[in-house]
Amino acid sequence: MKKNTSIEVKGVAISMFKEQEADYISLTDMLKAKDGDFFISDWLRNRNTIEFLGIWETVNNPHFNYGEFAIIKTQAGLNSY
Repeated sequence: MKKNTSIEVKGVAISMFKEQEADYISLTDMLKAKDGDFFISDWLRNRNTIEFLGIWETVNNPHFNYGEFAIIKTQAGLNSY
């Protein structure tokens, strides 16, 4: 069962949710508060970020789509990405 909530940090709402015994906090909300949407898109183009997200999904998502991820991973870091 999920429980959604948010906290306010320096005037910015940061989303949080709990699923079973695990707590999650929105990195997207924190990044938007720091540098806006541009930083998020820049961060997601970084090959190291994509590698990290792939590892996290492999460990935590039993329904992770490895085939689609392989396509995304090959494009990461390219100017056209």
